[in-house]
Amino acid sequence: MPYTPHTEADTRRMLEAIGLPDIDSLFAEIPAGIRNPNLDLAPALSEAELREEIGALARLNGTVQDRLSFLGGGAYERIRPSLVDRLISRAEFCTSYTPYQAEVSQGTLQYVFEFQSLITRLTGMEVANASMYDGASSLAEAALMAMRITRKSRVLFAGTLHPRWKETLRSYLAGMHAELVEIPERNGVLDGDSIHANLNPETAALLVQHPNFFGYLEDLEMIGGAVQACGALWIQASDPVSLGLLKSPGEWGADIAVGELQSLGMPLSFGGPYAGYFACKQKFVRQMPGRIVGKTLDAEGKTGYVLTLQTREQHIRREKATSNICTNQSLCALAATLYLAALGGDGFREVACRNADNAHYLAEGLRQIRGLRSLSANPFFNEFTLVLDRPASDVAARLKAKGILPGIHDSRWTGAENRLVVCATETKKKQDLDRFIEAFSEVMAG
Repeated sequence: MPYTPHTEADTRRMLEAIGLPDIDSLFAEIPAGIRNPNLDLAPALSEAELREEIGALARLNGTVQDRLSFLGGGAYERIRPSLVDRLISRAEFCTSYTPYQAEVSQGTLQYVFEFQSLITRLTGMEVANASMYDGASSLAEAALMAMRITRKSRVLFAGTLHPRWKETLRSYLAGMHAELVEIPERNGVLDGDSIHANLNPETAALLVQHPNFFGYLEDLEMIGGAVQACGALWIQASDPVSLGLLKSPGEWGADIAVGELQSLGMPLSFGGPYAGYFACKQKFVRQMPGRIVGKTLDAEGKTGYVLTLQTREQHIRREKATSNICTNQSLCALAATLYLAALGGDGFREVACRNADNAHYLAEGLRQIRGLRSLSANPFFNEFTLVLDRPASDVAARLKAKGILPGIHDSRWTGAENRLVVCATETKKKQDLDRFIEAFSEVMAG
């Protein structure tokens, strides 16, 4: 409903009710010099004029609806079943708040319980929490959890992690007396020699992303053996869609599994809101941040859902709190739950296979073009990185002029000016991939 300001008559009646002659008297306690600052505002617009102006500004944004996009890096264009938006838009869901009172929040608690169950199946872990703010905070909270469990402060993290996740990790652990060590990447994957050189009995955990930021699969057999040999914890971050095709963190032997849920039923939304997942082995459950919903029976033998663990400072003594995570991304977790339920196991695997097929078809086509090569020979899922014979930003600008967003090319993220991280999801048809290959070839030949 459009905002309607008070009329002059309304204002006059309110002033009479409190015994003041005018508005200036109401604000008399505020110094005159700051009471009415000159904001240099444009003249007022009507509602129709304002809608037109805002619409014109919005149309300046380039979106995946009006451009052919091969962007990835943690936020992916996906086919989203229409039932997801339809159901999360129901009033009982989109207006729900944190379920403090279990007796009036059974519906919310039930779908959170179902979400947790799906995440444990997806990750191969024994227990999952009710979700986190996003994948980056999940990873950082996992590092803190590992430090509590091991009572050690040395944390190793992969140089192939998402750059923004690295920043979040550093911010979280600042002031925690933690020693953060980055394991360098070599040609888009972790350097095994550096892993062995840096792991020692004082290490709390190694944080790995698989597939990593550059799209490639790490040597998890080598990594897992090295981590377990020194008594550290293994924290693995994964794109959940990749787990429809790849072995789960639990199957590999990881101790904690984290990741970003945007791929599961959430739109790009210019960067959020998203949600993170967090799962671990049962023996670590009391050190898990956030909250966990459990299933039980009431006094009459009926099924009921409760907040089993709420290990934050509002519920327990501050020094016993595992984190300051106040709640969970309930609506986003519901979207992920509905997405997974709508696809089912077979449908989810099909989506994962289509991602891999599209990316490999695209990579094979691009590799035929002169002036570029793959960063790594390692297997990949739906992203891969090209090394060009010229600045990637120049190539990206020319492709953008053709209506194509070719991938991530910012050297602050990729580590080099001539690297381009390309992603192909299930949204791409063969003609889209062929168009990209043709346009790329023209740009590299020009």
